Amino acid sequence: MRIVGLTGGISSGKSTVSNLFKAHGITVVDADIVARNVLKKGTGGWRKVVVAFGDDILLDNGEVDRPKLGQIVFANPDKRQLLNRLLAPYISSGIFVEVLKLWMKGCKIIVLDVPLLFEAKMDKWTKPIIVVWVDSQTQLQRLMARDGTTEEEANNRINAQMSLDLKRTKADIVIDNTGSLEDLEERFSE
Repeated sequence: MRIVGLTGGISSGKSTVSNLFKAHGITVVDADIVARNVLKKGTGGWRKVVVAFGDDILLDNGEVDRPKLGQIVFANPDKRQLLNRLLAPYISSGIFVEVLKLWMKGCKIIVLDVPLLFEAKMDKWTKPIIVVWVDSQTQLQRLMARDGTTEEEANNRINAQMSLDLKRTKADIVIDNTGSLEDLEERFSE
């Protein structure tokens, strides 16, 4: 079984590339979906996060208010590191379980869509590693347009991740996404 690593930065187009793999019949394990599941009310991840960040991060129904938690952790590197330390074991094991299930079903190729592939040291599990790259100005403009955030908020989110230029140096394959969707589809096909 081949496990392909797919990463990029926020607003780089990684999710679009992930969807292109799915559209071509390639199975994708999405770390963001696993992360949402480990934060569901009552789970071990949920309990640890509530203890660390308090009830103020909860919605009326008891679920984590993800946008509120995001504002807290993207504005404070120490709190972001704390959140990553709390959830990393749950996310890693969740991804491992998904990959194991797919292997047992006979899946030959799996794409691991992991925004923090290098930071979480999951790059060791994957070959090749694909990085979706975009220049920093395009990334900033796309993020501000997508989320309706200020430049400062967008920069906080971008700077919370390893730079795309550094990720690019660690890639086996780089997909340049500075152009249009049609350009991206062409790069993907290549």
